[in-house]
Amino acid sequence: MEILIRRAEREDCPRLLELITELAIYEKAPDDVTVTLEHFTESGFGSSPVWWSFVAEVNGVIQGFALYYIRYSTWKGQAMYLEDIIVTEEMRGNKIGKMLFDRLIEEARKKKFNRIIWQVLEWNEPAINFYKKYNAEFDREWLNCSVYV
Repeated sequence: MEILIRRAEREDCPRLLELITELAIYEKAPDDVTVTLEHFTESGFGSSPVWWSFVAEVNGVIQGFALYYIRYSTWKGQAMYLEDIIVTEEMRGNKIGKMLFDRLIEEARKKKFNRIIWQVLEWNEPAINFYKKYNAEFDREWLNCSVYV
């Protein structure tokens, strides 16, 4: 099995949306993916990209990806915010998630971000156990908030 980690390209967006839908189903929210392909593509590859991604190709087929953007803290400066890390169900257990996460760490160091931050659902034990291998800190103090406009 040949696994290649590379930067995502515009042409990858339809496949990335397929994997996002797979993640939404896994997270029990299949109807919550409302982004269009056009908006998703423009947001990553238009004149002012707001997200970047690495993909994992297995024998030429994208089987996982990690998508991030820059988050800014007035206290700590720039950080990498990991929005999603996804590996197809059939490819889990092949160290693809580790390869993607290690590539994110490399990218964060290269760009001089001071940390990588993300969220994980409290019931997602496989993901929590994965992050524990990296000595991740789990913050139980802050609550997630959002306002739809």
